[in-house]
Amino acid sequence: MRILITGSSSGIGRETALLFLKNGHTVVGIDKKGSSIEHALYTHETIDITSCDLPELPSFDIVVACAGVQDSKDDIDVNLKGTINVVEGYAIHPNIKAILIVASASAHSGAEFAYYSASKGGLLSYTRNVALRVAKFGAVCNSISPGGVKTELNRPVMEDKELWNEIMKVTPLKKWAEAEEIAQWIYFLTVVNRSCTGEDILIDNGEMHLNATFVWPNK
Repeated sequence: MRILITGSSSGIGRETALLFLKNGHTVVGIDKKGSSIEHALYTHETIDITSCDLPELPSFDIVVACAGVQDSKDDIDVNLKGTINVVEGYAIHPNIKAILIVASASAHSGAEFAYYSASKGGLLSYTRNVALRVAKFGAVCNSISPGGVKTELNRPVMEDKELWNEIMKVTPLKKWAEAEEIAQWIYFLTVVNRSCTGEDILIDNGEMHLNATFVWPNK
């Protein structure tokens, strides 16, 4: 199958591209940065997804929208508007099989930078909008909402011992996800899954929903 992945030069996007390539798929990666992948089945397009004039590309079976920024003046433009540009431009057609949009746990909690949380929250409703429209093609569209993931964007807290300990206190599984694991979720939801659509999958090591506290005298 032909796969389009945005944000393919680093982080979750890069690991997702590598996983699809490992499984024999043809991948086109889009990123503002140059390519970090060398593979016979990989083509790189240096594109700014916030542009309203995206270039024409051959049809794709699967579109994965990973590109994103954090705590910048461009959060809304890149995370929300850029994703919409890509999906509307490359994913809404009769031959589409699956669409996957990377949101964030902050879309549910709001507990992060204002523009970032708003941009990711918008992606949840947009996912359902797209799922409704592509269902007539027999295609699925879902989003995932990762919590903490070990990527360059999160290095400021990962390398600060005090901040890291604070995070682990409210994370039941006492860890963050690796980008490779998030790629596995994306692969399953786009290649294996044929029945789940219009849903958001929260992947946060239990941080949001498992923090209830039960207090009782010790026996």
